[in-house]
Amino acid sequence: MDSNLLVITALWLGLALDFLLADPTWLPHPIVFFGNLIARGEKRLNAGAGRFLKGMLFSAVLIAGTFGFFFALERLSAEISVWATLCFHAVFVFYGVAGEGLIREGKGIFAALRERGLEAGRTQLSRIVGRETGELSANQIKIAVFESMSENLSDGVIAPLFYYALFGVPGIMAYKMTNTLDSMIGYRSERYEQFGKFAARLDDVLNFLPARLTALLMALASLSPRAIRFALKYGKQHKSPNSGYPEAALAGILNCRFGGPNRYHGELVEKPYIGETERDIQFDEIKKVAGINIRTMLLFAICFSLLKMAF
Repeated sequence: MDSNLLVITALWLGLALDFLLADPTWLPHPIVFFGNLIARGEKRLNAGAGRFLKGMLFSAVLIAGTFGFFFALERLSAEISVWATLCFHAVFVFYGVAGEGLIREGKGIFAALRERGLEAGRTQLSRIVGRETGELSANQIKIAVFESMSENLSDGVIAPLFYYALFGVPGIMAYKMTNTLDSMIGYRSERYEQFGKFAARLDDVLNFLPARLTALLMALASLSPRAIRFALKYGKQHKSPNSGYPEAALAGILNCRFGGPNRYHGELVEKPYIGETERDIQFDEIKKVAGINIRTMLLFAICFSLLKMAF
């Protein structure tokens, strides 16, 4: 099998597995292993003097080690057979992509809010966001879901696939290690500010292009010029150098407004508003946002496949 055809086939098989299985709790997941490694290392190293240097070396070793480990596995699979390589690629594309899982979470939060009330919606939302949910209104819950779905579309789907396109399975898994490091230690708090700074900045660098590509693909998948206008106008206003672009694109598609003040770890954070129209989000709009995410993912996969066939 031609190497480009193998990569294309593995991509589509991996996406099909994500669509069918999402993120089953019964299946061992490398990201859980990554998280355990990070938690143990942080507990041992994040103390005393030189915390920035220790955090930088710790992050660099984990990321480089992940790339090297999967590079060796990729070579080993190639020595076994082309079918072993195909399975290896497809499985780790599946592990590297987190698209369907968050769509199901988003739909579940909307269903809980609609069927069981405000407290149920707040409780279920707390599983996927870092903000405090105990005082959020129904509309704020819906907005938080959409913000998370747009941001996750970038760093949970398009960015991993972007690095798979460039560097194969080692690339996608090294990116996932970086992203997991950022999610666990990349906070601006007394405990993590120094130790996690390198991981946080590296994650920003790695997501720079994918975040903007995600916003463009969302606009194309929705045929929405306003999504591009909002991404250009509001994307850079977000506290994160990257998250604002897909969020702004979605706000443009829906013609609504995201952002605003929220509480994180007991502190009120004044996040800038993204969008122009303050309105109530309707329950049936979760289907539209889920469709946007799916179409964006498929559009990337189609472009990926065409480029691979051409070159």
